[in-house]
Amino acid sequence: MNINYDFLDKDISNGLKSIYLFYGTEQYLVDMLVNKIKKKFGEKVLGINYILIDETNVDNLISDIEMPAFGYDKKLIIVKNSGLFSKDGRRKNATPIQEKVSNFIKNNINMINNSVILVFIELEIDKNIVYDEIDKNGIVCQINRLTPIQLVKKLKQICNLYKVNADETTLNYLVEVVGLNLQNLINEIRKLIEYVGEGGKITVEDINNLSIKQMESVIFELTDNLATRKIEKALEVYDNLIYQKEPPQKILITLYNHFKKIYLCSIAIKLKKDIINSIGLKPNQTFLVTKYKKQSSYFKTEELKQIIKSLVDLDYNYKKGKIDLDIGLRSILCANCN
Repeated sequence: MNINYDFLDKDISNGLKSIYLFYGTEQYLVDMLVNKIKKKFGEKVLGINYILIDETNVDNLISDIEMPAFGYDKKLIIVKNSGLFSKDGRRKNATPIQEKVSNFIKNNINMINNSVILVFIELEIDKNIVYDEIDKNGIVCQINRLTPIQLVKKLKQICNLYKVNADETTLNYLVEVVGLNLQNLINEIRKLIEYVGEGGKITVEDINNLSIKQMESVIFELTDNLATRKIEKALEVYDNLIYQKEPPQKILITLYNHFKKIYLCSIAIKLKKDIINSIGLKPNQTFLVTKYKKQSSYFKTEELKQIIKSLVDLDYNYKKGKIDLDIGLRSILCANCN
């Protein structure tokens, strides 16, 4: 049975089901659910009534389910990144271990209901025969990254809990500069809450002074400075990345991908195509469309093509040992501020 995160969060408080499958990209929320299950389960003794399974020992899963908990009513088994939901491109059918686990769940569901809590955790899944049996007999929940609106709502709740003020515009800015990773955002909002104190108000200036910005946000800032010909500011942003120990190779790749998206955005606008699909934004990244449109207006199409070519040439010459990458990046920044 597929259910959403909010319903599942409340349902676990009312009692545990026998089989769960959590999958998706928002690991923080997955961890919260697993911790809630552990707390609800009660006392755990590793190897007795608490078993951890992964790809290295997944062959032991069935025997661990069948083994009594010795002194405890039930056993909690966490199965993480097991390979049970992966598709082998060389095979048309399920793997032997997938068939074995699927058949075991199908034929022994009553025993599982009486003696075991099974929690499967995966980043990605293939809806194979194991998935089908869990979907029939247990709870399935896909937990992907929250949208910016959902993230702002959650951050607002945390601020209210600590009696700290923060308007939606400011929290939206925090999401833009820190990124969509919930764990990172919670770390940053707690830092800001501690800084302003109870009754205080978080401002954009506080975020700029205290928060660790994600690479993508910094590249937007760097590009804004290039477009407005602020060479000293552009180099300052670049120097901050180096100071934060970001490898020049990573900066080069990020700049290339960024200007490629600006170029594609520019073409999409001219041809009246959908920008989201043209630049390959994910559903929770659609808020970036406005920023890409704004930055595409700063450059002519030929300028964008030349910047992209400069970055490609730099990568080639660096790999051939003809130029230092740091010097090459600084040269490109300076050249495109003139």
